[in-house]
Amino acid sequence: MTEPPLRADRVEAAMRRGGSTRVDVDLAPLFATGASVRVRATATAGHTRSPAYVKGKVGVVERDHGVFVFPDTNAHRKGPKPQHVYSVRFEAAELWAPAGQGGAVYVDLWDD
Repeated sequence: MTEPPLRADRVEAAMRRGGSTRVDVDLAPLFATGASVRVRATATAGHTRSPAYVKGKVGVVERDHGVFVFPDTNAHRKGPKPQHVYSVRFEAAELWAPAGQGGAVYVDLWDD
């Protein structure tokens, strides 16, 4: 069952209340902490959750945040499509070589 659209006069209160989209679903993670992962380099139409600068790059899964509703499908009323969200560490040299001067960037990425 889907919820009706939020009425304009209730948007501000809903935004102030906030809320997590974490779901209690028994779903095995696709990636383990410590695993090396390469972000898909495919072009996508419209919005994507992967920043362009990590596409095709290799990082290491540092943390599994748990299972959350996938906003892309949920916003278009195509269902919650729950999936894991991971914190992935990318070395600066991987992202911006040879100009990388050390350090790292952490990006939260979905199974998709």
